Amino acid sequence: MGLPAVWGAAAITYKLACPLAQQNGLGARIASCAVFFAVGTGLMLHVRRGLLRELRQVRKVAGAAQGALLRPLPPRVDGLNIAAAQFSADRGASVGGDLYEVIGTEHGVRIVMGDVRGHGLAALGTVAAVLGSFREAVHDEAELAGVLRRLERAMARHLRERAKAEHPSSGLDPDNPVAEEFVTVLLLEIGPDGEMRALNCGHPRPYLLRHHAEPVGVRGQVEHLAVGDPLPPLGLFPLPAELPVVRCGPFLPGEALFLHTDGVEDARDGAGRFFPLGAALAEASRSQPLSPQSVLRTVFTQLLRHAGGFPTDDVAVLVLRNDRQQGVGAPLGARGTARQATMDPQPTNHL
Repeated sequence: MGLPAVWGAAAITYKLACPLAQQNGLGARIASCAVFFAVGTGLMLHVRRGLLRELRQVRKVAGAAQGALLRPLPPRVDGLNIAAAQFSADRGASVGGDLYEVIGTEHGVRIVMGDVRGHGLAALGTVAAVLGSFREAVHDEAELAGVLRRLERAMARHLRERAKAEHPSSGLDPDNPVAEEFVTVLLLEIGPDGEMRALNCGHPRPYLLRHHAEPVGVRGQVEHLAVGDPLPPLGLFPLPAELPVVRCGPFLPGEALFLHTDGVEDARDGAGRFFPLGAALAEASRSQPLSPQSVLRTVFTQLLRHAGGFPTDDVAVLVLRNDRQQGVGAPLGARGTARQATMDPQPTNHL
């Protein structure tokens, strides 16, 4: 308050004590206007500096929350080379409603990719609930279905707590926005032998990339991974009693998995055309060598060019390449980052 008080005192002193301010001539009026204009400009600059200082502090806090919530992934987990990137459609937020995690366990490498309804800071609570439950459940549950049950219970608890906070007297009101909140989830498990198993709750299917296409009619260079009929997103309806885990085939050495949220395929250009993700992945799979970092660069470059800037929805991408030796299983549960990931390892980026 010191500087505004000084500016105000200067203006009052000029008005009351300066002889020029008591005159009614044109020159005196111009001088008075100049003085008060300078005072007003000084006050606005002072307020602007205060707002910028507060904004920097808020962004610093958001960055710390992002690091704790959607923490950077290690470059390598159990022989899998990893790269990930995300950005929020809410330009005032560092993290949005997309989530992902990769954890090596004694049951295999377990992966979650999810997308919360909505984006920005409002979705952070749901992201925290789902990720927190996943990080605990993957080590405790021997079956992938058990992990999904834990996520469903965590989501239900989160919605109940939100409902009580917003409508403490009426419980979960059907008109309450919390009643419409949900999250799509893709759970993927890669065993030591490379066999993949999946459970999909309304999330976009991942892609399998190969550096060299197999003979015509066998398997293409870019393939939509079959993960079965989708289950309902968490939070909308209860999951069925039976959760059929889908076997997705082998994840062979040299192949890559591309997981994403719907913000990628839903991005449109000025003419309303959707982003051709399949074509972008086909181009990325021709790179030498097929690395997760090069796939990310290719896809994001084309995505931003197609959308003419940042898309209107949150976007998250996770790429994994199998660097295991043929016929040799990876050590179980290794999550450390001491091993070399690639010749030029890149950390997880938050765009």
